[in-house]
Amino acid sequence: MTTDSRELVVLMTRGADHELSSVASTIACGGITSGLRVTAFLTSSAVDLVRKRSVDLTQVAPLDPLKALMEDFMRRGGSVVACPPCVKSRGYTQEDFIEGVTIAGASVVHEKLKAGAASLSF
Repeated sequence: MTTDSRELVVLMTRGADHELSSVASTIACGGITSGLRVTAFLTSSAVDLVRKRSVDLTQVAPLDPLKALMEDFMRRGGSVVACPPCVKSRGYTQEDFIEGVTIAGASVVHEKLKAGAASLSF
Protein backbone atom coordinates (compact mmCIF):
# COMPACT_ATOMS: atom_id res chain seq x y z
CA MET A 1 0.00 0.00 0.00
CA THR A 2 1.36 3.41 -0.92
CA THR A 3 0.95 6.45 1.25
CA ASP A 4 -1.19 9.14 -0.36
CA SER A 5 -1.62 12.71 0.86
CA ARG A 6 -5.21 12.91 -0.39
CA GLU A 7 -8.01 13.00 2.14
CA LEU A 8 -11.55 11.72 2.39
CA VAL A 9 -14.19 12.96 4.82
CA VAL A 10 -17.04 10.55 5.46
CA LEU A 11 -20.05 12.32 6.97
CA MET A 12 -22.07 9.77 8.94
CA THR A 13 -25.58 10.62 10.15
CA ARG A 14 -27.12 7.21 10.90
CA GLY A 15 -26.96 5.20 14.10
CA ALA A 16 -26.36 1.53 14.76
CA ASP A 17 -29.94 0.71 13.79
CA HIS A 18 -29.35 1.60 10.12
CA GLU A 19 -27.40 -0.39 7.52
CA LEU A 20 -25.82 2.79 6.12
CA SER A 21 -23.63 2.98 9.22
CA SER A 22 -22.02 -0.32 8.27
CA VAL A 23 -21.76 0.72 4.62
CA ALA A 24 -20.14 4.05 5.55
CA SER A 25 -17.70 2.31 7.90
CA THR A 26 -16.77 -0.20 5.22
CA ILE A 27 -16.15 2.58 2.69
CA ALA A 28 -14.10 4.55 5.24
CA CYS A 29 -11.91 1.49 5.85
CA GLY A 30 -11.60 1.02 2.10
CA GLY A 31 -10.36 4.58 1.80
CA ILE A 32 -7.55 3.82 4.21
CA THR A 33 -6.73 0.66 2.26
CA SER A 34 -6.53 2.83 -0.87
CA GLY A 35 -3.99 5.08 0.81
CA LEU A 36 -6.28 7.98 1.72
CA ARG A 37 -6.24 9.81 5.01
CA VAL A 38 -9.82 9.37 6.22
CA THR A 39 -11.86 11.30 8.77
CA ALA A 40 -15.30 10.15 9.86
CA PHE A 41 -17.43 13.09 11.02
CA LEU A 42 -20.31 11.79 13.12
CA THR A 43 -23.51 13.81 13.43
CA SER A 44 -27.03 13.09 14.68
CA SER A 45 -27.47 9.50 15.85
CA ALA A 46 -24.11 8.48 14.34
CA VAL A 47 -22.42 9.68 17.54
CA ASP A 48 -23.78 6.47 19.10
CA LEU A 49 -21.46 4.44 16.85
CA VAL A 50 -18.50 5.31 19.06
CA ARG A 51 -20.25 5.27 22.41
CA LYS A 52 -18.77 2.56 24.64
CA ARG A 53 -20.52 -0.81 24.19
CA SER A 54 -23.21 0.61 21.87
CA VAL A 55 -22.29 -1.43 18.78
CA ASP A 56 -20.85 -4.53 20.41
CA LEU A 57 -23.50 -6.82 18.88
CA THR A 58 -24.44 -4.93 15.69
CA GLN A 59 -23.87 -6.62 12.34
CA VAL A 60 -25.44 -6.12 8.94
CA ALA A 61 -24.72 -9.33 7.04
CA PRO A 62 -22.72 -9.88 4.91
CA LEU A 63 -20.62 -6.95 6.20
CA ASP A 64 -18.31 -7.27 9.20
CA PRO A 65 -19.66 -6.48 12.67
CA LEU A 66 -19.89 -2.71 13.21
CA LYS A 67 -17.63 -2.85 16.27
CA ALA A 68 -14.92 -4.59 14.22
CA LEU A 69 -15.28 -2.03 11.41
CA MET A 70 -14.93 0.93 13.79
CA GLU A 71 -11.98 -0.65 15.62
CA ASP A 72 -10.24 -1.47 12.32
CA PHE A 73 -10.81 2.06 11.03
CA MET A 74 -9.29 3.67 14.10
CA ARG A 75 -6.46 1.14 14.47
CA ARG A 76 -5.32 1.88 10.91
CA GLY A 77 -5.20 5.63 11.52
CA GLY A 78 -8.74 6.73 10.72
CA SER A 79 -9.81 9.86 12.55
CA VAL A 80 -13.21 10.07 14.26
CA VAL A 81 -14.76 13.46 15.06
CA ALA A 82 -18.10 13.74 16.88
CA CYS A 83 -20.34 16.81 16.50
CA PRO A 84 -20.48 18.76 19.80
CA PRO A 85 -24.21 19.70 19.67
CA CYS A 86 -25.11 16.11 18.75
CA VAL A 87 -23.06 14.83 21.70
CA LYS A 88 -24.49 17.40 24.11
CA SER A 89 -28.11 16.90 23.06
CA ARG A 90 -27.82 13.22 24.02
CA GLY A 91 -26.26 14.03 27.38
CA TYR A 92 -22.93 12.41 26.46
CA THR A 93 -19.46 13.52 27.50
CA GLN A 94 -15.99 12.52 26.30
CA GLU A 95 -15.97 9.71 28.88
CA ASP A 96 -18.91 8.03 27.10
CA PHE A 97 -16.87 7.41 23.96
CA ILE A 98 -14.28 4.85 23.01
CA GLU A 99 -10.66 5.95 23.09
CA GLY A 100 -9.53 8.10 20.19
CA VAL A 101 -12.77 9.98 19.47
CA THR A 102 -12.47 13.75 19.25
CA ILE A 103 -15.42 16.02 19.97
CA ALA A 104 -15.04 18.96 17.59
CA GLY A 105 -17.16 21.15 15.37
CA ALA A 106 -17.65 21.28 11.64
CA SER A 107 -14.71 23.67 11.25
CA VAL A 108 -12.45 20.59 11.34
CA VAL A 109 -14.26 19.26 8.27
CA HIS A 110 -14.36 22.68 6.59
CA GLU A 111 -10.57 22.97 6.80
CA LYS A 112 -10.13 19.54 5.22
CA LEU A 113 -12.57 20.37 2.42
CA LYS A 114 -10.90 23.72 1.75
CA ALA A 115 -7.60 21.86 1.46
CA GLY A 116 -9.09 19.60 -1.22
CA ALA A 117 -10.48 16.60 0.65
CA ALA A 118 -13.21 14.59 -1.07
CA SER A 119 -16.41 13.92 0.87
CA LEU A 120 -19.10 11.27 1.05
CA SER A 121 -22.31 11.46 3.09
CA PHE A 122 -24.31 8.63 4.62
